[in-house]
Amino acid sequence: MNSIRGRLLLWQISALLLTGLIASVTTYLLAWDAFNRVRDYGLEQIAYSVVRHGIEYENEEEVRNDHGQFVSQIWTADGSLFFSSLKDIGPPRQEPGLNIVEWENTEWHVFTLKEGGLTIQVANTSANRARRFADIAPWLLLPLGVLVVALALLIRAAVSRALAPLELVRGEIGRRGVQTLHALDSRSLPDEVAPLVDTLNDLLVRLDQALVSQRRFIADAAHELRTPLTAVKLQAQIARRAESAGEREAALDQLAGGVDRAAHLVDQLLGMARLEPAARQTVFAPLALNALVKQTVADLSTLAESRDIDLGVGECAALGIIGQAESLRLMLDNLIDNAVRYTPAGGRVDVEVRARDHMALISISDSGPGIPAAQRERVFERFQRLAGAEIPGSGLGLSIVKQVVDLHGGGITLDEAAGGGLKVMVTLPLP
Repeated sequence: MNSIRGRLLLWQISALLLTGLIASVTTYLLAWDAFNRVRDYGLEQIAYSVVRHGIEYENEEEVRNDHGQFVSQIWTADGSLFFSSLKDIGPPRQEPGLNIVEWENTEWHVFTLKEGGLTIQVANTSANRARRFADIAPWLLLPLGVLVVALALLIRAAVSRALAPLELVRGEIGRRGVQTLHALDSRSLPDEVAPLVDTLNDLLVRLDQALVSQRRFIADAAHELRTPLTAVKLQAQIARRAESAGEREAALDQLAGGVDRAAHLVDQLLGMARLEPAARQTVFAPLALNALVKQTVADLSTLAESRDIDLGVGECAALGIIGQAESLRLMLDNLIDNAVRYTPAGGRVDVEVRARDHMALISISDSGPGIPAAQRERVFERFQRLAGAEIPGSGLGLSIVKQVVDLHGGGITLDEAAGGGLKVMVTLPLP
Protein backbone atom coordinates (compact mmCIF):
# COMPACT_ATOMS: atom_id res chain seq x y z
CA MET A 1 0.00 0.00 0.00
CA ASN A 2 1.58 3.25 -1.18
CA SER A 3 -1.05 5.67 0.16
CA ILE A 4 -0.45 7.78 3.26
CA ARG A 5 -4.19 7.75 3.95
CA GLY A 6 -4.32 3.97 3.59
CA ARG A 7 -1.31 3.45 5.84
CA LEU A 8 -2.65 5.74 8.54
CA LEU A 9 -6.06 4.05 8.48
CA LEU A 10 -4.50 0.58 8.46
CA TRP A 11 -2.23 1.25 11.44
CA GLN A 12 -4.73 3.25 13.49
CA ILE A 13 -7.72 0.97 12.92
CA SER A 14 -5.54 -2.12 13.46
CA ALA A 15 -4.34 -0.63 16.75
CA LEU A 16 -7.95 0.19 17.64
CA LEU A 17 -9.13 -3.36 16.88
CA LEU A 18 -6.27 -4.88 18.85
CA THR A 19 -7.02 -2.58 21.78
CA GLY A 20 -10.72 -3.41 21.49
CA LEU A 21 -9.96 -7.14 21.47
CA ILE A 22 -7.75 -6.87 24.55
CA ALA A 23 -10.38 -4.75 26.31
CA SER A 24 -13.12 -7.23 25.34
CA VAL A 25 -11.19 -10.22 26.67
CA THR A 26 -10.29 -8.34 29.85
CA THR A 27 -13.88 -7.18 30.35
CA TYR A 28 -15.19 -10.70 29.74
CA LEU A 29 -12.78 -12.25 32.26
CA LEU A 30 -13.44 -9.60 34.91
CA ALA A 31 -17.20 -9.85 34.38
CA TRP A 32 -17.08 -13.67 34.58
CA ASP A 33 -15.08 -13.48 37.81
CA ALA A 34 -17.51 -10.94 39.26
CA PHE A 35 -20.49 -13.05 38.16
CA ASN A 36 -19.04 -16.09 39.92
CA ARG A 37 -18.46 -14.07 43.07
CA VAL A 38 -22.05 -12.84 43.03
CA ARG A 39 -23.38 -16.36 42.48
CA ASP A 40 -21.18 -17.72 45.28
CA TYR A 41 -22.44 -14.96 47.55
CA GLY A 42 -25.98 -15.94 46.53
CA LEU A 43 -25.34 -19.51 47.68
CA GLU A 44 -24.18 -18.20 51.02
CA GLN A 45 -27.23 -15.94 51.43
CA ILE A 46 -29.62 -18.79 50.60
CA ALA A 47 -27.96 -21.02 53.19
CA TYR A 48 -28.31 -18.36 55.92
CA SER A 49 -31.87 -17.68 54.81
CA VAL A 50 -32.73 -21.34 55.38
CA VAL A 51 -31.26 -21.09 58.86
CA ARG A 52 -33.31 -18.01 59.71
CA HIS A 53 -36.59 -18.86 58.05
CA GLY A 54 -36.55 -22.56 57.39
CA ILE A 55 -37.78 -24.16 54.21
CA GLU A 56 -41.07 -22.81 52.93
CA TYR A 57 -42.65 -23.89 49.65
CA GLU A 58 -46.15 -24.38 48.45
CA ASN A 59 -45.63 -27.22 45.99
CA GLU A 60 -42.99 -29.78 46.84
CA GLU A 61 -43.20 -31.41 43.43
CA GLU A 62 -42.58 -28.07 41.75
CA VAL A 63 -39.50 -27.51 43.92
CA ARG A 64 -38.10 -30.97 43.23
CA ASN A 65 -38.58 -30.56 39.49
CA ASP A 66 -36.86 -27.16 39.52
CA HIS A 67 -33.76 -27.51 37.39
CA GLY A 68 -32.98 -23.83 37.90
CA GLN A 69 -30.23 -22.08 39.63
CA PHE A 70 -29.74 -23.82 43.01
CA VAL A 71 -29.80 -27.26 44.60
CA SER A 72 -30.58 -27.30 48.35
CA GLN A 73 -29.77 -30.14 50.77
CA ILE A 74 -30.13 -30.47 54.56
CA TRP A 75 -28.62 -33.12 56.81
CA THR A 76 -29.49 -33.74 60.45
CA ALA A 77 -26.95 -34.12 63.23
CA ASP A 78 -26.85 -37.91 62.77
CA GLY A 79 -25.89 -37.46 59.11
CA SER A 80 -29.19 -38.48 57.55
CA LEU A 81 -30.48 -36.46 54.60
CA PHE A 82 -33.46 -34.46 55.79
CA PHE A 83 -34.22 -32.53 52.61
CA SER A 84 -33.03 -32.35 49.00
CA SER A 85 -34.43 -30.35 46.13
CA LEU A 86 -33.38 -33.21 43.83
CA LYS A 87 -35.19 -36.52 43.53
CA ASP A 88 -31.91 -38.33 43.56
CA ILE A 89 -29.10 -37.73 45.93
CA GLY A 90 -27.18 -34.52 45.21
CA PRO A 91 -23.57 -33.53 45.68
CA PRO A 92 -22.03 -35.18 48.76
CA ARG A 93 -21.79 -33.19 51.95
CA GLN A 94 -18.74 -30.89 52.08
CA GLU A 95 -16.76 -29.09 54.72
CA PRO A 96 -18.25 -25.77 55.87
CA GLY A 97 -17.57 -22.90 53.51
CA LEU A 98 -17.35 -22.51 49.74
CA ASN A 99 -16.15 -25.55 47.81
CA ILE A 100 -15.74 -26.41 44.13
CA VAL A 101 -16.22 -30.15 43.62
CA GLU A 102 -16.48 -32.59 40.73
CA TRP A 103 -19.52 -34.83 40.99
CA GLU A 104 -20.88 -37.10 38.25
CA ASN A 105 -18.60 -35.50 35.66
CA THR A 106 -19.99 -32.07 36.49
CA GLU A 107 -18.30 -29.18 38.26
CA TRP A 108 -20.31 -27.78 41.20
CA HIS A 109 -19.99 -24.67 43.37
CA VAL A 110 -21.08 -25.71 46.88
CA PHE A 111 -21.58 -23.61 50.02
CA THR A 112 -21.94 -25.62 53.25
CA LEU A 113 -23.18 -24.20 56.59
CA LYS A 114 -23.49 -25.98 59.96
CA GLU A 115 -26.01 -24.35 62.25
CA GLY A 116 -28.28 -25.69 65.07
CA GLY A 117 -27.33 -29.30 64.53
CA LEU A 118 -28.18 -29.13 60.85
CA THR A 119 -25.87 -29.10 57.86
CA ILE A 120 -27.27 -26.90 55.12
CA GLN A 121 -25.74 -27.13 51.66
CA VAL A 122 -26.63 -25.00 48.62
CA ALA A 123 -25.02 -25.69 45.21
CA ASN A 124 -25.27 -25.03 41.51
CA THR A 125 -23.27 -26.20 38.49
CA SER A 126 -20.64 -24.27 36.56
CA ALA A 127 -22.51 -25.14 33.35
CA ASN A 128 -25.63 -23.48 34.69
CA ARG A 129 -23.59 -20.37 35.52
CA ALA A 130 -22.04 -20.34 32.03
CA ARG A 131 -25.48 -20.46 30.42
CA ARG A 132 -26.73 -17.61 32.60
CA PHE A 133 -23.60 -15.57 31.90
CA ALA A 134 -23.89 -16.23 28.16
CA ASP A 135 -27.29 -14.51 28.24
CA ILE A 136 -25.84 -11.27 29.57
CA ALA A 137 -22.34 -11.29 28.01
CA PRO A 138 -23.43 -9.81 24.64
CA TRP A 139 -24.95 -6.86 26.45
CA LEU A 140 -21.66 -6.31 28.24
CA LEU A 141 -19.64 -6.32 24.98
CA LEU A 142 -22.15 -4.48 22.79
CA PRO A 143 -21.18 -0.96 24.04
CA LEU A 144 -17.52 -1.76 23.43
CA GLY A 145 -18.27 -2.90 19.87
CA VAL A 146 -20.28 0.24 19.20
CA LEU A 147 -17.41 2.30 20.61
CA VAL A 148 -14.88 0.59 18.31
CA VAL A 149 -17.03 1.23 15.23
CA ALA A 150 -17.63 4.86 16.22
CA LEU A 151 -13.91 5.42 16.85
CA ALA A 152 -13.03 3.83 13.49
CA LEU A 153 -15.36 6.25 11.71
CA LEU A 154 -13.95 9.17 13.67
CA ILE A 155 -10.38 8.09 12.85
CA ARG A 156 -11.23 7.93 9.16
CA ALA A 157 -12.79 11.39 9.29
CA ALA A 158 -9.80 12.74 11.26
CA VAL A 159 -7.28 11.28 8.77
CA SER A 160 -9.20 12.75 5.84
CA ARG A 161 -9.35 16.12 7.54
CA ALA A 162 -5.65 15.98 8.47
CA LEU A 163 -4.68 15.19 4.86
CA ALA A 164 -6.96 17.85 3.41
CA PRO A 165 -4.10 20.42 3.26
CA LEU A 166 -2.15 18.05 1.00
CA GLU A 167 -5.14 17.82 -1.33
CA LEU A 168 -5.33 21.61 -1.27
CA VAL A 169 -1.64 21.92 -2.14
CA ARG A 170 -2.02 19.34 -4.92
CA GLY A 171 -4.91 21.31 -6.38
CA GLU A 172 -2.96 24.58 -6.19
CA ILE A 173 0.06 23.01 -7.91
CA GLY A 174 -2.23 21.55 -10.58
CA ARG A 175 -3.50 25.04 -11.39
CA ARG A 176 0.01 26.41 -11.86
CA GLY A 177 1.33 26.84 -15.37
CA VAL A 178 4.41 28.16 -17.13
CA GLN A 179 2.99 31.67 -16.95
CA THR A 180 1.68 31.37 -13.36
CA LEU A 181 4.53 30.13 -11.20
CA HIS A 182 3.71 32.39 -8.27
CA ALA A 183 4.23 31.06 -4.73
CA LEU A 184 1.68 29.02 -2.79
CA ASP A 185 0.11 30.42 0.37
CA SER A 186 1.56 28.51 3.35
CA ARG A 187 0.23 30.69 6.17
CA SER A 188 -2.78 28.49 7.02
CA LEU A 189 -1.06 25.14 6.48
CA PRO A 190 -0.07 22.75 9.31
CA ASP A 191 3.47 22.88 10.66
CA GLU A 192 4.29 19.55 8.96
CA VAL A 193 3.17 20.73 5.51
CA ALA A 194 4.29 24.37 5.59
CA PRO A 195 8.08 23.59 5.27
CA LEU A 196 7.36 21.39 2.25
CA VAL A 197 5.33 24.18 0.62
CA ASP A 198 8.03 26.75 1.45
CA THR A 199 10.64 24.55 -0.22
CA LEU A 200 8.33 24.11 -3.19
CA ASN A 201 7.88 27.88 -3.36
CA ASP A 202 11.65 28.30 -3.49
CA LEU A 203 11.72 25.81 -6.37
CA LEU A 204 8.94 27.70 -8.17
CA VAL A 205 10.85 30.97 -7.76
CA ARG A 206 14.04 29.43 -9.17
CA LEU A 207 12.10 27.81 -11.99
CA ASP A 208 10.38 31.10 -12.82
CA GLN A 209 13.72 32.89 -12.82
CA ALA A 210 15.21 30.21 -15.06
CA LEU A 211 12.30 30.50 -17.51
CA VAL A 212 12.51 34.28 -17.53
CA SER A 213 16.26 34.07 -18.07
CA GLN A 214 15.77 31.54 -20.85
CA ARG A 215 13.13 33.66 -22.59
CA ARG A 216 15.33 36.75 -22.30
CA PHE A 217 18.32 34.78 -23.57
CA ILE A 218 16.37 33.49 -26.59
CA ALA A 219 15.02 36.96 -27.37
CA ASP A 220 18.48 38.54 -27.07
CA ALA A 221 20.08 35.77 -29.12
CA ALA A 222 17.47 36.15 -31.87
CA HIS A 223 18.02 39.91 -31.86
CA GLU A 224 21.79 39.60 -32.00
CA LEU A 225 21.72 36.92 -34.72
CA ARG A 226 19.40 38.98 -36.91
CA THR A 227 22.08 41.60 -37.59
CA PRO A 228 24.91 39.33 -38.85
CA LEU A 229 22.50 37.13 -40.79
CA THR A 230 20.99 40.19 -42.46
CA ALA A 231 24.49 41.38 -43.30
CA VAL A 232 25.38 37.98 -44.75
CA LYS A 233 22.24 38.06 -46.90
CA LEU A 234 23.06 41.56 -48.20
CA GLN A 235 26.66 40.61 -48.90
CA ALA A 236 25.52 37.54 -50.83
CA GLN A 237 23.24 39.74 -52.93
CA ILE A 238 26.10 42.15 -53.59
CA ALA A 239 28.34 39.27 -54.64
CA ARG A 240 25.63 38.00 -56.99
CA ARG A 241 25.30 41.40 -58.66
CA ALA A 242 29.06 42.04 -58.94
CA GLU A 243 30.05 42.94 -62.49
CA SER A 244 33.77 42.27 -62.22
CA ALA A 245 35.94 39.61 -60.64
CA GLY A 246 37.46 42.17 -58.27
CA GLU A 247 34.09 43.34 -57.00
CA ARG A 248 32.97 39.74 -56.59
CA GLU A 249 36.13 38.85 -54.67
CA ALA A 250 35.70 41.83 -52.32
CA ALA A 251 32.04 40.96 -51.74
CA LEU A 252 32.96 37.33 -51.02
CA ASP A 253 35.58 38.47 -48.51
CA GLN A 254 32.97 40.55 -46.73
CA LEU A 255 30.58 37.60 -46.88
CA ALA A 256 33.20 35.32 -45.31
CA GLY A 257 33.78 37.89 -42.55
CA GLY A 258 30.05 38.07 -41.86
CA VAL A 259 29.83 34.28 -41.68
CA ASP A 260 32.79 34.24 -39.27
CA ARG A 261 31.08 36.79 -37.04
CA ALA A 262 27.83 34.81 -37.08
CA ALA A 263 29.74 31.58 -36.34
CA HIS A 264 31.57 33.27 -33.46
CA LEU A 265 28.27 34.49 -32.03
CA VAL A 266 26.78 31.00 -32.29
CA ASP A 267 29.83 29.52 -30.54
CA GLN A 268 29.45 32.06 -27.75
CA LEU A 269 25.75 31.27 -27.40
CA LEU A 270 26.46 27.55 -27.24
CA GLY A 271 29.16 28.11 -24.65
CA MET A 272 26.82 30.17 -22.51
CA ALA A 273 24.02 27.59 -22.87
CA ARG A 274 26.35 24.86 -21.62
CA LEU A 275 27.06 26.93 -18.50
CA GLU A 276 23.38 27.30 -17.61
CA PRO A 277 22.63 25.48 -14.29
CA ALA A 278 19.96 23.32 -15.93
CA ALA A 279 22.28 22.16 -18.72
CA ARG A 280 25.75 21.81 -17.23
CA GLN A 281 27.16 18.66 -15.71
CA THR A 282 29.71 20.00 -13.29
CA VAL A 283 32.55 17.49 -13.00
CA PHE A 284 35.46 18.89 -11.03
CA ALA A 285 38.86 17.24 -11.17
CA PRO A 286 42.47 18.16 -10.32
CA LEU A 287 44.20 20.09 -13.11
CA ALA A 288 47.38 22.11 -13.66
CA LEU A 289 46.31 25.71 -14.08
CA ASN A 290 49.71 26.86 -15.43
CA ALA A 291 49.62 24.21 -18.16
CA LEU A 292 46.07 25.20 -19.13
CA VAL A 293 47.07 28.87 -19.41
CA LYS A 294 50.16 28.11 -21.52
CA GLN A 295 48.15 25.88 -23.87
CA THR A 296 45.48 28.55 -24.35
CA VAL A 297 48.10 31.22 -25.09
CA ALA A 298 49.74 28.89 -27.61
CA ASP A 299 46.39 28.27 -29.34
CA LEU A 300 45.73 32.01 -29.71
CA SER A 301 49.30 32.98 -30.67
CA THR A 302 48.50 32.67 -34.39
CA LEU A 303 45.65 35.19 -34.04
CA ALA A 304 47.94 37.54 -32.12
CA GLU A 305 50.71 37.28 -34.75
CA SER A 306 48.25 38.02 -37.54
CA ARG A 307 47.37 41.27 -35.75
CA ASP A 308 51.02 42.11 -34.95
CA ILE A 309 50.41 41.80 -31.19
CA ASP A 310 52.98 40.53 -28.71
CA LEU A 311 51.12 37.81 -26.74
CA GLY A 312 53.17 36.12 -24.06
CA VAL A 313 53.23 34.47 -20.65
CA GLY A 314 55.11 36.19 -17.85
CA GLU A 315 55.29 34.74 -14.35
CA CYS A 316 53.53 31.37 -14.41
CA ALA A 317 53.59 29.56 -11.07
CA ALA A 318 52.96 25.81 -11.09
CA LEU A 319 49.56 25.76 -9.42
CA GLY A 320 47.11 22.89 -9.24
CA ILE A 321 43.42 23.53 -8.66
CA ILE A 322 40.19 21.52 -8.56
CA GLY A 323 38.04 22.63 -11.47
CA GLN A 324 36.26 21.93 -14.72
CA ALA A 325 38.84 22.01 -17.49
CA GLU A 326 36.42 22.67 -20.37
CA SER A 327 34.76 25.71 -18.79
CA LEU A 328 38.10 27.13 -17.56
CA ARG A 329 39.51 26.82 -21.09
CA LEU A 330 36.42 28.64 -22.37
CA MET A 331 37.01 31.40 -19.80
CA LEU A 332 40.68 31.83 -20.79
CA ASP A 333 39.79 31.77 -24.51
CA ASN A 334 37.33 34.61 -24.05
CA LEU A 335 39.63 36.73 -21.88
CA ILE A 336 42.71 36.39 -24.08
CA ASP A 337 40.70 36.65 -27.31
CA ASN A 338 39.08 39.89 -26.07
CA ALA A 339 42.47 41.28 -25.11
CA VAL A 340 43.92 40.46 -28.53
CA ARG A 341 40.93 41.86 -30.44
CA TYR A 342 40.83 45.16 -28.54
CA THR A 343 44.62 45.73 -28.58
CA PRO A 344 45.80 47.76 -31.58
CA ALA A 345 48.56 46.52 -33.87
CA GLY A 346 51.98 46.73 -32.28
CA GLY A 347 50.52 46.34 -28.78
CA ARG A 348 51.05 43.59 -26.27
CA VAL A 349 49.04 41.20 -24.06
CA ASP A 350 50.65 39.72 -20.96
CA VAL A 351 49.29 36.71 -19.08
CA GLU A 352 50.53 35.79 -15.58
CA VAL A 353 49.67 33.13 -12.99
CA ARG A 354 50.69 33.42 -9.35
CA ALA A 355 49.49 32.46 -5.86
CA ARG A 356 48.13 35.13 -3.54
CA ASP A 357 46.32 34.75 -0.20
CA HIS A 358 45.62 31.04 -0.73
CA MET A 359 44.10 31.80 -4.13
CA ALA A 360 45.33 31.30 -7.69
CA LEU A 361 45.51 34.68 -9.43
CA ILE A 362 45.30 34.91 -13.22
CA SER A 363 46.01 38.40 -14.62
CA ILE A 364 45.63 39.40 -18.28
CA SER A 365 46.88 42.88 -19.17
CA ASP A 366 46.60 44.52 -22.58
CA SER A 367 47.56 47.87 -24.11
CA GLY A 368 44.15 48.50 -25.63
CA PRO A 369 41.64 51.27 -24.95
CA GLY A 370 40.56 49.84 -21.59
CA ILE A 371 37.09 50.17 -20.06
CA PRO A 372 35.90 53.27 -18.19
CA ALA A 373 35.41 52.61 -14.46
CA ALA A 374 31.70 53.52 -14.65
CA GLN A 375 31.05 50.77 -17.20
CA ARG A 376 33.09 47.93 -15.70
CA GLU A 377 30.15 46.31 -13.93
CA ARG A 378 27.81 46.48 -16.94
CA VAL A 379 30.15 44.61 -19.28
CA PHE A 380 29.44 41.36 -17.39
CA GLU A 381 25.80 41.47 -18.50
CA ARG A 382 24.72 39.56 -21.58
CA PHE A 383 24.98 41.32 -24.95
CA GLN A 384 26.46 44.42 -23.33
CA ARG A 385 29.12 46.10 -25.42
CA LEU A 386 30.88 49.43 -25.08
CA ALA A 387 29.08 52.23 -26.88
CA GLY A 388 30.86 53.17 -30.08
CA ALA A 389 33.19 50.15 -30.04
CA GLU A 390 34.31 49.31 -33.57
CA ILE A 391 35.66 45.86 -32.74
CA PRO A 392 33.20 43.13 -33.84
CA GLY A 393 31.88 40.95 -31.05
CA SER A 394 28.80 39.44 -29.47
CA GLY A 395 28.82 41.06 -26.04
CA LEU A 396 28.83 37.62 -24.42
CA GLY A 397 32.50 37.01 -23.67
CA LEU A 398 32.73 38.60 -20.22
CA SER A 399 29.29 37.27 -19.27
CA ILE A 400 30.58 33.74 -19.99
CA VAL A 401 33.75 34.49 -17.99
CA LYS A 402 31.65 35.63 -15.01
CA GLN A 403 29.58 32.43 -15.11
CA VAL A 404 32.71 30.25 -15.11
CA VAL A 405 34.27 32.20 -12.25
CA ASP A 406 31.07 31.92 -10.21
CA LEU A 407 30.89 28.21 -10.97
CA HIS A 408 34.34 27.74 -9.42
CA GLY A 409 33.68 29.98 -6.41
CA GLY A 410 36.17 32.59 -7.53
CA GLY A 411 36.12 36.33 -8.22
CA ILE A 412 36.88 38.69 -11.08
CA THR A 413 37.84 42.37 -11.12
CA LEU A 414 38.61 44.84 -13.90
CA ASP A 415 41.26 47.50 -13.45
CA GLU A 416 43.47 49.79 -15.46
CA ALA A 417 46.70 48.26 -16.73
CA ALA A 418 50.04 49.93 -16.23
CA GLY A 419 50.17 51.11 -19.84
CA GLY A 420 46.65 52.48 -19.84
CA GLY A 421 44.87 49.38 -21.14
CA LEU A 422 42.68 46.87 -19.30
CA LYS A 423 43.83 44.46 -16.60
CA VAL A 424 41.57 41.51 -15.80
CA MET A 425 42.24 39.63 -12.54
CA VAL A 426 40.61 36.28 -11.87
CA THR A 427 41.00 34.53 -8.52
CA LEU A 428 40.28 30.83 -8.09
CA PRO A 429 40.45 28.88 -4.81
CA LEU A 430 43.44 26.62 -4.28
CA PRO A 431 42.90 23.15 -2.78
